[in-house]
Amino acid sequence: MDWSPPDGNGVCTLRLDDPLRASLKGQRRLRRGAPQPLNLDAWPTDERQLLAGWVKHASDKAVRHDTLLRAAGPHRAMLADRLLDLLLRAGAIEIEERHEHGHWWPRQLRFLDPAALRRVLGLPEPDADKNRWDQARQRCFTHPELDLAAQALDALPPARALARHGLLVALEAWQEQQRSGTWRDFSHFARGDTKQISDAEKTWLSSALSLDDFGISDHTPLLLVRLPTSVALSGGTWPMGLVPDFVALTPATINAMSAATGAPSAWRLVENRTSFERVARACGPAEAVLWLPGYPPSWWRRSVTRLLDLLPAPAWIACDPDPDGIAIALQAGQLWTAAGLVWQPWRMDPADFDSLPAKRPLSGRDQSLLDRLEVEAPLPPMLAALARTLRIQQLKGEQEGYL
Repeated sequence: MDWSPPDGNGVCTLRLDDPLRASLKGQRRLRRGAPQPLNLDAWPTDERQLLAGWVKHASDKAVRHDTLLRAAGPHRAMLADRLLDLLLRAGAIEIEERHEHGHWWPRQLRFLDPAALRRVLGLPEPDADKNRWDQARQRCFTHPELDLAAQALDALPPARALARHGLLVALEAWQEQQRSGTWRDFSHFARGDTKQISDAEKTWLSSALSLDDFGISDHTPLLLVRLPTSVALSGGTWPMGLVPDFVALTPATINAMSAATGAPSAWRLVENRTSFERVARACGPAEAVLWLPGYPPSWWRRSVTRLLDLLPAPAWIACDPDPDGIAIALQAGQLWTAAGLVWQPWRMDPADFDSLPAKRPLSGRDQSLLDRLEVEAPLPPMLAALARTLRIQQLKGEQEGYL
């Protein structure tokens, strides 16, 4: 079977008659021999709109003629016939016809290059998001939490997965640049606008990641500290020692400190907020006191590291007498170890625990955490003794009871 020479409109015909296949009897295909460029910009709006509806999700596979007519609707039936004739003469489609009752009737047709038509019409590729997602999901993040969050995106539609993956990419850059701030700050960093992260995306990020570790909070985080020193900032020296209890400093303020005078004799770190305030008001005149907000988030660690650069001194760390308190004290103490400074637990010995008026039973999670703490690394003697006491008594407490 060969295509006929082109007719006056440039259209060639291929007869599909096959004596061995009755289903092909009385069938033919029509297509232009040499495709012509389509100047769709000059087409009427109604023709462009109908064509856009047809090719938005079209592939190069055959589609039934009556399917296209239904998509056009009865009010555009004549427009549909006219449009198909234009596309055939331009070489954009191939039509298969069947001969019935003395006439040739369109049966099905195929868009020869639907992607080219979409480009001319300014339409996205139907699989563009999927293809972009297939590429994006190959990325490996440096932070394990980001990798886990990215893997869970496979269950989402590609467009939504791409949007959320973009937030993870921005979050990695945010952390690498050691930034911290509010949701509005991160939204502006990630998407160029302070209100471009939706509530649903915030909920997802908050459930998938420990955002404190990435320096993101509803408001600018504040480091509560009692300083017996003066610090140099642009514009002058600030005598922090004149404050009778404590101050709240943003990470940006701490990072802007260029020098400090009057180094403290020691740092006292206190986990419970109420206990911190008591200690800040009652400590020695040369001591610095820090509020330790549970497991130390990344912004807090960076800020404290900066303070230790300016005001190096040993530390006394007081946390709740429970498995989490032991773990928190160890994490905070690592900052002093990294700075070449000594630290030790404070008010975390078995005697302090025994003095508590109220205690609570250990949970299964507490038991597992104790097991891990006791095998990962040797504990400081006071914390090792506290861990043994907690395990023997199967109880835990809170430092407000004695500090």
